[in-house]
Amino acid sequence: MKKVERWIVFWLMILATIWVGDQFIRSVILTASEPRTVSPRGSLSDTEKHTIELFEEMSSSVVYIVTKTTERQWFRDVQKVGMGSGFLWDRAGHIVTNHHVLSGATEVFVKISDIQMVPAKVVGIAPDYDLAVLKLSRLITTLSPVPVGSSKDLKVGQSVYAIGNPFGLDRTLTTGIISALNRTLPTKSNREIRGVIQTDAAINPGNSGGPLLDSAGRLIGVNTAIISKSGGYAGIGFAVPVDIVNRIIPEIIANGRIERPGIGIAVLSEEQAAQLDITGVVVTHVTEGSSAQAAGIQGIDYRRRLLGDVITHINGKSVRTVAEIAAILQYVGVGNKVEVTVMRGNSSRLVMVTVMDIS
Repeated sequence: MKKVERWIVFWLMILATIWVGDQFIRSVILTASEPRTVSPRGSLSDTEKHTIELFEEMSSSVVYIVTKTTERQWFRDVQKVGMGSGFLWDRAGHIVTNHHVLSGATEVFVKISDIQMVPAKVVGIAPDYDLAVLKLSRLITTLSPVPVGSSKDLKVGQSVYAIGNPFGLDRTLTTGIISALNRTLPTKSNREIRGVIQTDAAINPGNSGGPLLDSAGRLIGVNTAIISKSGGYAGIGFAVPVDIVNRIIPEIIANGRIERPGIGIAVLSEEQAAQLDITGVVVTHVTEGSSAQAAGIQGIDYRRRLLGDVITHINGKSVRTVAEIAAILQYVGVGNKVEVTVMRGNSSRLVMVTVMDIS
C-alpha cells in the first residue's frame, strides 16, 4: 500500500510540475509576443514644446540647394552634382546661401519644403564673406522669410538652432549653444570674415548656407564652416554673423555685387615675407591707374631685383597680412583716405591713399 501511495505522490508531483510549467509558458513566453500596454506619458517639457514650435514655424523657410557643375576629365566633360542649404530672405524670392555652395555651378535648383525643384539664378556673390544670393524662377507665396535678428548682443552660452540638409538629409534640426564669439575665418580670397560665431550645434557637409537661429527663431548667422579631421561634425562650427549678412545681402540684391575696398596692390604671401624676415606686407605689383600708384607706392622691380615697398602701418595700426589691410579698408570705406606707412629700403615715409573699389 505504501508503494502505491508513493507512486500516487510521484505522479501528482509530475502533474503539478507540468501545470506550473504550462502556466509559466503562458504567462511569460506567450505573453511576451503580445503588444505591451502603452504607458501614458505626461506633457512635453516647455523646452521640448519650444523647440518643436520653432522647427515647425521656421523649417519651411529653409531650402535644399542642388547645383550642377561641369568638369573636364580625360578629354570629356563630366557633370557633377553638389548640395547645400539656404533660406528665404524676402517675399520677392531671394535665397541666401554660401558662395562656396554655388562655386562653379552651371545650373542651380532649389527644393522648397515638399514642392518640386525650382530653377534659380545667381543674383550676385560676395566671396570675401562667403555669401551669395539666388532668386527663384517663380514666386512661392505660401512661404515666409526668416526673421532677422542681431549678432551684436549675443552671449556665449545662449541656445542656438541650426536647420539644414546635412549629407542630403533635408530639413534637419540640430541644437546647441554659442561656444565663442568674435572668431576670424579665412576665405579663399585671402581675406578674413570677422566677428564669426562659433557653435557646438551639429553642422556637417550640406549644412552650409543654412540659418543659425536664436531661441526667438530669429536669424543670427549663416552656417559656413567646421573644424574637423574627419570632415564630419566634431563640435566646432562657424557661422557668418547676421549683422554682416544684413549689410551685404541688400547690396547684392540691389547691385548684383558689393564694393570691395582696396588700394590696387598685389602682395607677397605671409610665408614668403617670413622667409625674407620682413615684418609687414610686401607689395609685388601696383595696378595701373590705382590709388596706390597715384600715391607713389611701388612693387617689386624684377628686372633690377629690387624689393617692392613694404606697408607696415595703416592709420597708425601695424599690419602683417592682406587680411588685416582689408579689414581696415573695409572699416574706412570706399572714397575715404587712409594714412599708409611705407618702408623702402631703410627709409620710412607716410603717404595718403584713397580707398577704392577693386571688385
